[in-house]
Amino acid sequence: MSTDSVTTQFDYVVVGGGSAGCALASRLSEDPAVSVCLLEAGGPDDSVFIRAPLGFVATANLGLHSWGYETVPQDGFEGRRRGFQPRGKVMGGSSAVNAMVYTRGNARDYDGWAAQGNRGWAYADVLPLFKRAEHNECFGSDAYRGVGGPLNVAYLRSPSVLNEAFVQACESQGIAQTPDYNGATQFGVGRAQVTQKNGERCSAAKAYIAPHTGRPNLTVISRAHASRVLLEGQRAVGVAYLQGGRSLEVRARREVLVAGGAFGSPQLLMLSGIGPADHLKAQGIAVQHDLPGVGQNLQDHITTVLIYRSARADAALGFSLAGAWAMLKSVFEWRRHRTGWITSNISETQAFISTDGRPEHPDIQLALCTGMIDDHSRKPHLGHGYTLHVTLMRPKSRGSVRLQSANPLVAPLIDPAFLSDPDDLAVLTKGTQRGYEIMASPALAPFRGPMLYPLPHQDPARIEQFLRRHSDTEYHPVGSCKMGPASDPMAVVDDQLRVHGLQGLRVVDASIMPSQVSGNTNAPTIMIAEKAADLIRQAQALAA
Repeated sequence: MSTDSVTTQFDYVVVGGGSAGCALASRLSEDPAVSVCLLEAGGPDDSVFIRAPLGFVATANLGLHSWGYETVPQDGFEGRRRGFQPRGKVMGGSSAVNAMVYTRGNARDYDGWAAQGNRGWAYADVLPLFKRAEHNECFGSDAYRGVGGPLNVAYLRSPSVLNEAFVQACESQGIAQTPDYNGATQFGVGRAQVTQKNGERCSAAKAYIAPHTGRPNLTVISRAHASRVLLEGQRAVGVAYLQGGRSLEVRARREVLVAGGAFGSPQLLMLSGIGPADHLKAQGIAVQHDLPGVGQNLQDHITTVLIYRSARADAALGFSLAGAWAMLKSVFEWRRHRTGWITSNISETQAFISTDGRPEHPDIQLALCTGMIDDHSRKPHLGHGYTLHVTLMRPKSRGSVRLQSANPLVAPLIDPAFLSDPDDLAVLTKGTQRGYEIMASPALAPFRGPMLYPLPHQDPARIEQFLRRHSDTEYHPVGSCKMGPASDPMAVVDDQLRVHGLQGLRVVDASIMPSQVSGNTNAPTIMIAEKAADLIRQAQALAA
């Protein structure tokens, strides 16, 4: 693999070295007859904050390896507060800085995509791709799980004793353990499955790129900030990018594959003159292809936090002399054995519940976090504690990504429009009440201290106020380059991920999801890249 090549022409140019981009570039370069160039705006993933699983807490606080995005002020957050939107700016993208939870979503999510006119995206179609992508240590190979794939999925090596108490609390509230929330039954509570290997993070870069550094047909160019897709007529022929103060270009003989994520992909398309004509003209950008759906249909999981203090330093992370000493010992334990607190992903147990009586398609995800996660850990508190994340999995609110400047170095305007649909607030209120009941169960009494922000759990109106003040993203933006048939005025790509009306250009990342999945989005994003690799190979076989 070349990382400093003078070659400027390749068969495929992949823009974005995140979860989708790494998987896609790796799969395409399996064919030695084709050449692949991967452009990544960030640097290499060689930081200990990436390798050590607990390091992701520091990346959020310190802004390491992150684009550092914020939303526009949110009416749903009382109109004053901007939401936090960290996205990975490093090889591996957000898979290098996330909480590593491996969740595929619900079978009905994908059947819903197919029902919207997207052939080949039903659950039966995508399940083999999920299986192909993973090496599952938790269950081995069965009807739902795969082994031998690049992405390692495991249980945490050193989980907190708090998790068993939480499982018991869920069971006392009628929520049974599920043997595998990525298998036959999502509803229920279970230990987190994480993208780790041997006590280290297994990002998309670690899984898909690092093992193949010897491939001569794969070129990775880091710190390359894509500025526009190059078009000749209605065909994409390359990408312009900025690097070290210079403006450079790389050409694609076959296809340009945009994998910049739910914010980066629509931004790049619009900078290239592909998007809503009126908006592009207002930014002084010449319209190359009027495509109204670019940047629309943005969806994100909104989550609220129930934070509890605890006197149990053995069960929860925190700031204290005892905690500092325990953490110091954990650093040495991790270095020697790859066990201990440093292997924690914080979000150690997952539960999927239903507020509408449909356990076959849960609408709320609960995540028990072994620390006081206040404002994405950016507000530290003395002492120890734990947090329950209550996440609305299928929001009806729809937002947008728009340009605030024609300068590619200026962040886009991100508006998830959180809680703009009243149904979202109603469902999240029910889910929060349910979460509170679980956390108040006797099983958690030995650990439970006072709430950091008391919840008025018997007053729905005051719960709504609480949600507006203590909710934000769960880091799962999708949908801004919607997949759908040409008859859909908001569709950006077809079910082959080809941009409508253009040639040689596809979008391959979470932005193509027509609707949100019921769970974390990293595994589905990698699945999308696996699917895209198949589609591209099939297209080339037909053209040969």
